Amino acid sequence: MTRSTHAPRPRRAGLWLALCALPLLFACADPAWRTVAPGAGSDALQARLGPPRETYRLPDGSQRWLYPGPSQTKWSASLDPSGHVIRVHPMLSGAEAGEAKVGEWTMQDVLAHYGKPVDTSRFPRMRRQVWSYRFAEDNVSYATMHFYFDPQGVLRLTQVVPDYLLES
Repeated sequence: MTRSTHAPRPRRAGLWLALCALPLLFACADPAWRTVAPGAGSDALQARLGPPRETYRLPDGSQRWLYPGPSQTKWSASLDPSGHVIRVHPMLSGAEAGEAKVGEWTMQDVLAHYGKPVDTSRFPRMRRQVWSYRFAEDNVSYATMHFYFDPQGVLRLTQVVPDYLLES
């Protein structure tokens, strides 16, 4: 039987410590959308975030660019009519669902604000079409926003409900 006469290796401990700290370093790094300053031009925005997945021109001449994020997230970049960034922020949240104006907004308004829905459903007896958007509230709990439209395409009801399918 031989006994090891090797002393503990501090290099291995340092390597393990560095590997364990790496996820914390990335967690603290600012997401790309936070590094785009208001007033930046659309070229700077595209250089930082790439081309948007969806673009919408709003009635006042401004634009909304939507970028998919990791998991159940989406970022919105609002640009003024001259193409300068007003703000860039995460889109899908319970607070954002409250932005929709029931009785005023149409399907086009919801589309321009939230982008394409992840799911659409029809309820013939209710005479409603429902658009659904999944999101992770604070990257912790999953939920779904539902927007109910009447046959004329006017928003009649919004709901935010827990998404138990994604929770399990």
